[in-house]
Amino acid sequence: MKLANPAPLGLAGFAFTTWMLSMHNAGWFAGDAVPMVLALAYAYGGTAQVLAGLLEFPRGNTFGFVAFTSYGAFWWSFALFVQFFAAKVPAGFIAWYLFVWGVFTFYMWIATFRANRAVQLVFLALWITFVLLAFGIWFAPVLTLVGGYVGLVTAVLAFYLSAAEVINEAYGRTVLSIGPYQQAA
Repeated sequence: MKLANPAPLGLAGFAFTTWMLSMHNAGWFAGDAVPMVLALAYAYGGTAQVLAGLLEFPRGNTFGFVAFTSYGAFWWSFALFVQFFAAKVPAGFIAWYLFVWGVFTFYMWIATFRANRAVQLVFLALWITFVLLAFGIWFAPVLTLVGGYVGLVTAVLAFYLSAAEVINEAYGRTVLSIGPYQQAA
């Protein structure tokens, strides 16, 4: 029995929600746009990613399980934080939240060195996004804007990888290249 690949679902949920939040972080939309991000964070970025992660488990994909369930939980924690607790938390502590997600993303990026190039680029861009957002709070608000733009790049990369996995499987051949992992000889 062939199992469906849950990764495109998780990647799409991640990409869509990241795109919407990053438009806000890049200054394209003000705070009144954030409720749409929260709705996506609960439903698609959060729930669909956790579901994708749980579906990676029986496939034996530790990386996919950890990545999707963790970033799904990130979206849930983000939405809950913004909706209920943001006004009560010091900005510096929020920066630590983002920075520690950057630490997690960094070691996940290291794990992608054994994966295709598209996955590597998604995690590299996401790591840079988290660091820029944390540094934007700690040091210079302009870095938050830059982080927003890098977040948009992250979302585009994740959308591309999601599309490539769906389209390539549907056609039974490589239509969109993901730069397959090749072991050194």
